[in-house]
Amino acid sequence: MSAQVVMTAQRLVHQSENLHADVAVGERIDVPLTKLMVKVQAERTMTATRWAGGSVAKNELRERRTATDRAADEFRRSADGALAANGREDERYVAELKHSLADLATFRERADSRRGGVERTTGYYSDLVDRIIRVYQNQFSHAEDAELIQESGVVVTMFTVSEMVARETTIHAMAGPSRRLSSSGFAEFVNSVGTQRYQYDEWVAPYLTAEDRADYDQVFASDGWKTKVRIEDAVISDHQNTASGIKLPMVADAWRGAYDKFAGRLAALDAKQARTVLVHADAKATQLETEVIWLIVGNGAALLAVAAVIVLTTRSVLRRLRGLHQRTVAIAEDTLPDVVARLQRGQTVDDDALPAMSGDQDEVGRISDAFARVVSVSVDGHAQLAAERQGFGMFAAGIASRTGNLVSRQLTLTDELQDAFGHNEELLAGLMRSDQLTVGMRRQVENLLILAGGEIPDPHTEPMRIADLLREAAAEVEDFRRIERQALDEISVAPRVISEISHLLAELLDNATRFSPPQSKVVVRAELVTDGLLVDIEDRGPRVTAATYEEMNGRLHSAPPYSVLAENAHRLGLFVVGHIAEQLGATVTLRRSVYGGTSAVVILSEELLVPTEPVRAGKEAPRAAATPARAAATPAPAPVTLNERKPEVVLHAKTGPAGRRTPERSRERAVESKPPLPSVTRDGDAKPALPERVPQAHIAERLRAPHAPETAVDQDAATPEEVADAWADYEHGTQTVEEELRQDQP
Repeated sequence: MSAQVVMTAQRLVHQSENLHADVAVGERIDVPLTKLMVKVQAERTMTATRWAGGSVAKNELRERRTATDRAADEFRRSADGALAANGREDERYVAELKHSLADLATFRERADSRRGGVERTTGYYSDLVDRIIRVYQNQFSHAEDAELIQESGVVVTMFTVSEMVARETTIHAMAGPSRRLSSSGFAEFVNSVGTQRYQYDEWVAPYLTAEDRADYDQVFASDGWKTKVRIEDAVISDHQNTASGIKLPMVADAWRGAYDKFAGRLAALDAKQARTVLVHADAKATQLETEVIWLIVGNGAALLAVAAVIVLTTRSVLRRLRGLHQRTVAIAEDTLPDVVARLQRGQTVDDDALPAMSGDQDEVGRISDAFARVVSVSVDGHAQLAAERQGFGMFAAGIASRTGNLVSRQLTLTDELQDAFGHNEELLAGLMRSDQLTVGMRRQVENLLILAGGEIPDPHTEPMRIADLLREAAAEVEDFRRIERQALDEISVAPRVISEISHLLAELLDNATRFSPPQSKVVVRAELVTDGLLVDIEDRGPRVTAATYEEMNGRLHSAPPYSVLAENAHRLGLFVVGHIAEQLGATVTLRRSVYGGTSAVVILSEELLVPTEPVRAGKEAPRAAATPARAAATPAPAPVTLNERKPEVVLHAKTGPAGRRTPERSRERAVESKPPLPSVTRDGDAKPALPERVPQAHIAERLRAPHAPETAVDQDAATPEEVADAWADYEHGTQTVEEELRQDQP
């Protein structure tokens, strides 16, 4: 304990010496430093005014520069003398400021010859002011007193607020008589306004004394400051975007007059705050010296009493605590993990495997019993969770079995009706609509399997392009016409995860279309980023609060327990997306889009991606080479392209092979009699042909069922994806012609 007292006393003495040294340096350089900052700000504004064509005489600018040089020389002398008197080397931020001041003549010459741009020149002056503020910020960096650091931070923040206002003055000067700013200058103005208002309200006003707060309130209540606020609001809200830049409103001409009314008073208050910090720092150093004396005397007297108590109790307590620690570690590292693992496997756990309560009434015994109760509660919770999961899995399996049978019968009936009435386009469109709804039913069955802990097996053996994957996911959505896809072709997805990624994207796209206006578009984009592949799904749905986004992202980033499903049945898609993302090692984040709706950002890791293999020139993709050019048709009211069908959803035991469906013969026959559209197969590019849906590709093993074979019918050469592209081209051309006809009408 004596050693601790000595170390504490040494630390306090060291703090006191550093504070005295900081105060001595600050008393000599604070005034020259503040003066230099004001002069640099004034020269920056005058330089910008002259550059923009304002009325600034050469001799007036020369006098301003001379005043800045005198302030810089005074600062150098004061800093060198103060640091030498206190036995310190040239501090880092002081040295950086001196180095920057050496370039002052160079930038003045550039300003006179108008070289390098006005923003770069004023940026140099702004950098000088920032370095001056950093010297203030570093002034009490050696202090370990939170109150002193807070006071110093308030002063630094107030200097920053004043600098932001001064920068606004410079930006107004850059606008010149024409009141025009560049986009970057206007952005800097808006940033300065926001910075000075936010920092004063959040980091200055709450920490000022009542007296200091009253002084600043007088400045803010002045006519000059009120005019300044009114001009800021007008510039931000009433500016005009023109081809030559940002046009400021006429009220901006009154800025300089308003600034001159309060600038001097504001600078004086900032300097007063800086001097107050020096006074408090000196008083704190003296207080630390007094604390050292009392610390040595008080701790010396208490040392004897404490030593006696420690000797009598330490051995007994340590011995019992050591035993408790050993038992606790053994339970936490061995017993409890083993019990939890057995519960998750569905095995029973004997009470003898858990720690028993001793019933001791002393503190150590109570801690031991409390830990035993904690372990018992934890085990009960894991047992309940395991039972809930098992029950939910059985429930989901039963629902999936019955629903899967209905889906299988519905798909079979749809095929039969399409074969029988394919010549009737109106009826065929209705059948296709029914088919699309059935596909959605199948996806819901898969959702139940995913939530029950099952997986979607992926039979793909070849990678799939991102563009094709987005098309496949969009085909799962009922309102697929509103989905606009933007994807790249140079990257593909590994075969083993195609179905899972497609299901994840389909859920997000379905959510975007259902919760956005019917006439709006849902845009899905895919592009490569540093962490892998980014897929952004953006809608224009209703505004969602930040708290709701936080709650939804929490469900996506960590799979919640199944016990909350009953309370959140309307958010089943979030649970499904979260479980798939966890299996893929992907991240899904919901946030507000720039259009006010919701943007779902999916990031897939590089391990899930493979490069797209180019197709050699003169060689078509396997499907395109095997079939001649086909005839596409003007589609029925419900396009046949995106209603690709996965296999039937029928739950069977794993004793037999999964049933498969024949390709969509009726839909392809529906387009045979129509005039051909240009083929979407590209022979000359380096892209592979669009992939063909493989039956039973996205359905779990136990949802597959054998299906009665259907009579083989010759198929069109066109894949559903190719017909989709042809139909999109047809609609786009029709809309373009109609627009041109409307424009030509008188």
